Amino acid sequence: MNYLAHLLLSGPDPDWRLGGLLGDFVKGPLTGERPAAIEAGIRLHRRLDAGTDQHPAYRAALAQLDPRWRRYAGIALDIWFDHLLALQWPQRSSQPLDDFCDQCWRDFHVRSRYIPPRAQAFIARAEQFKLLPGYRERDVIARTLERVGQRLRRPVPLEQLLPQLVAAAEPLQCHFEQLFADLEREASVFRQRYNIGNE
Repeated sequence: MNYLAHLLLSGPDPDWRLGGLLGDFVKGPLTGERPAAIEAGIRLHRRLDAGTDQHPAYRAALAQLDPRWRRYAGIALDIWFDHLLALQWPQRSSQPLDDFCDQCWRDFHVRSRYIPPRAQAFIARAEQFKLLPGYRERDVIARTLERVGQRLRRPVPLEQLLPQLVAAAEPLQCHFEQLFADLEREASVFRQRYNIGNE
């Protein structure tokens, strides 16, 4: 799962949503330097990433792609799954996608003291260029794949995977829906257990 999925799966609480984003930027043990709900969101992010990697639907989706790309296919697939989520957003949320993203950025600005520099830079870029709503557009996905590939330690032309993703669109849609339904349930249970334990 990529940024958009983690924001949605984090639920409505702004602190949890920030944690859902920071899971890609904060590594190592969580030591209480951020509010508990933000760290809970980071833990949920890590749990969902681990569950995704082991999920049969995710593995089946990876098998749709050329095995020569195996080392990097997961990166491209996560971005493609955000594309699919953006396309079907009205079925996933009652709040329009643009409004959802704008609200996230506003909420995160208020919490900027808890956000490390790399995440701050991402938020600024995503807000300026409306990156996440842009995930509905295939050309934005192509540019995102290219940009992410160039940032790898050894640059890789990830955008070359786009034709494979497009060709496998139908089975990937099915795998995505199976995976996302399970992640929604897991995220809901995680948040409920956290809230019960902190009442």
